[in-house]
Amino acid sequence: MTGKVKEVYSVDDDTLEFAYTDNISVFDKIIPSKIPHKGETLCRTAKFWFDLLTEKGVHNHYISEPAPDRMRVKRVDIIRDYSKIDGSTVNYLIPLEIICRHYAAGSLMDRIKDGKVTAEQLGFPKGHTVKYGEKLPRPFLEATTKLEEHDMNLTDAEAKKMAGLSDTEYDEIKATVLKIDGIISEEADKRGLIHCDGKKEFGYDKDRKLMVLDTFGTLDEDRWWDAEEYRKGKVAELSKEFVRQYYRETGYHAKLMEAREKGLSEPDIPPLPQDIVDRTSKLYVGMYERITGEKF
Repeated sequence: MTGKVKEVYSVDDDTLEFAYTDNISVFDKIIPSKIPHKGETLCRTAKFWFDLLTEKGVHNHYISEPAPDRMRVKRVDIIRDYSKIDGSTVNYLIPLEIICRHYAAGSLMDRIKDGKVTAEQLGFPKGHTVKYGEKLPRPFLEATTKLEEHDMNLTDAEAKKMAGLSDTEYDEIKATVLKIDGIISEEADKRGLIHCDGKKEFGYDKDRKLMVLDTFGTLDEDRWWDAEEYRKGKVAELSKEFVRQYYRETGYHAKLMEAREKGLSEPDIPPLPQDIVDRTSKLYVGMYERITGEKF
């Protein structure tokens, strides 16, 4: 099975192997440009976080790293018919992505400008004008779909119904996200980084015990800023946000969003210029070293 940035192979009935590629995607589109060393840095960064989770007692699917760009994990079922998921289902991928934001950035700012998210929802006083880069009064957690063609925002009620979760189970997922982000923030603080936001994925094991799945804490799933620059009043992006920005500036993003809104065929995403490919590769390697404190 091939995803946007990794290939998934079956090892046995209980084990999968992830092979991380040098593909890069934005806006749910795979860019026709390879980023040297990207796959290996993602895999090794993910391994770093899974080792920390295991140390802190957070249940996860990581088993081993057979190669620098490969990871073996516990296998769970993917159930696309949500009506077959309920409180007794075991060993399955929860069909949600849980996004936790600590600062105002990215698509959240687009939604604020469009009036889809209000300052009050984020914990600000009524009438407050949210500025890009502003720290949120409290973490802003929300769920999106996982198995649809494009991620769709869900209310808590929709998320629980889709994933067959009780209120208590959904609360446990949110609490686990906050615990993981606390671990990430502690490490980021040591290395002059701000962890701005990120997404997590979960499943239940064979005993219906909550388990962290997939990959997190990398440049693909999370947004990072430079802490020293932030203290000076500047937001220095240390994630693939500048790649998204390139497509915004060229007008591709606007054309893509218009096509999606009108149900038209989506325009193909053009390749990246070589200078942006080089810059992106350097960023992934440099951020692997900075996040983990290890040499590439």
